[in-house]
Amino acid sequence: MTHPPRHEPDAPRDLVGIGIGPFNLSLAALAHPLTPLDTVFYDQRPTFDWHPGLLIEGATIQVPFLADLVTLADPTSPWTFLNYLKTRERLFPFYFAERFHIQRAEYDAYCRWVSENLPALHFGHQVDAVRWNPERDLFEVDFTQLDTEGEAEALGRTYTRNIVLGIGSEPYVPEPLKPLVDAPTVPVVHAADYLAHRDTFLTADHVTVIGSGQSGAEIFLDLLRHRPEGHEKLHWLGRTQAFAPMEYSKLGLEHFTPDYTRYFHALTENVRDHLATTQWQLHKAIDADTIAAIHDELYRRTLHGGWPDAVLTPGVRVRTAGRIGTTKIELHLEHTQQNTRTRLTTDAVVLATGYRERPLDRILAGLDPYLRHDSRERPRVDEHFRLALDPSVTGTAYVQNAERHTHGVGTPDLGLAAWRSATILNSLTGKDPYPQPTRTAFTTFGLETKPHIPPARQSQDLTPLTESR
Repeated sequence: MTHPPRHEPDAPRDLVGIGIGPFNLSLAALAHPLTPLDTVFYDQRPTFDWHPGLLIEGATIQVPFLADLVTLADPTSPWTFLNYLKTRERLFPFYFAERFHIQRAEYDAYCRWVSENLPALHFGHQVDAVRWNPERDLFEVDFTQLDTEGEAEALGRTYTRNIVLGIGSEPYVPEPLKPLVDAPTVPVVHAADYLAHRDTFLTADHVTVIGSGQSGAEIFLDLLRHRPEGHEKLHWLGRTQAFAPMEYSKLGLEHFTPDYTRYFHALTENVRDHLATTQWQLHKAIDADTIAAIHDELYRRTLHGGWPDAVLTPGVRVRTAGRIGTTKIELHLEHTQQNTRTRLTTDAVVLATGYRERPLDRILAGLDPYLRHDSRERPRVDEHFRLALDPSVTGTAYVQNAERHTHGVGTPDLGLAAWRSATILNSLTGKDPYPQPTRTAFTTFGLETKPHIPPARQSQDLTPLTESR
């Protein structure tokens, strides 16, 4: 591995990345071979980790392995998942396993391998503020360097022409349950921390899982498999009207293409906002294999007579919640179709209630006078993932996974990571280091008088290895 040239402390960078999740990791990997580009990425965590509380044994990611950090932009990159397998001498086992969807733990291990080998990444660096310096025509990025215990060790500042925010999402806790999460004697845990508390849930007398998406299904299945038959004592509740399968048809998946992203971005703000409320089954439902595994496990437990002590009820919302004594929880429930209410007493709750984009307000407070917002005070983001800033700011601020309101359902999807990173790097360099395909979907999402049909590609003539005589 080559080492980057020594960087002068006050010399401006070309790009500073804030946050090192999969999306900025993708950007760093694709930026690595662009040697004239001077980049650095900061993250306050000591090392890379990806949803460690949800790396349940056997759980897979919902995108094919080709949706790694780089392949869909550059399949020849040294940072592909297949090259990771090669370095681990696991290509043949993977080949014979015939798995298109890899386990979450394996995806995490792959990303960790990339993060440990890219020189531009700096963990243990907490970014405190971003400002625009009009005298130098540069962004100032202030950070705190942390020691291995997470304590402040040193302060620093980096100057840069451009920034990219990939600060990710954060666990969402519904308002009625927020008081319970902080109660030390009551095990109410967000799914993000499930594995850290799994033993508590396996031994609790009665457990309730709230949330009808993929995480809720995986956690319910894990608990079901490991609790005694006939004494499962499980409730699984969800607000959706069914424990519904993910839309995974071939044409349905075309909503996760650059073509659809561009179409969505060109719609008016009010149409985009309406669409976002109707597309939940594209990304918030359950993988069909997980649904089948749950049904198989429930059915298996009926083979010797009787039914498992497990209640699965969709169409339910939690109105309020409170503690009974110091060890039990009372949930006040409402069924949205029946318009009926009841109470449920339980000993532990897992909140599989999803994630929300982390607000940019704190990290970008110093740029607030320059930011342009839409009618709902959300940052405006152009088609190249650039925040709309006052023209006096000559630098560019890019965002990753903070633009669902402007770019649609594919924003948090791993399958668009490499394409978005390539788009950002093409915009940043003003060149085309990663040429983009002209069309990516068979669906034409809007009315066009003449839909674009790329010309047939002619195969290049091959040069013979030896000249015939």
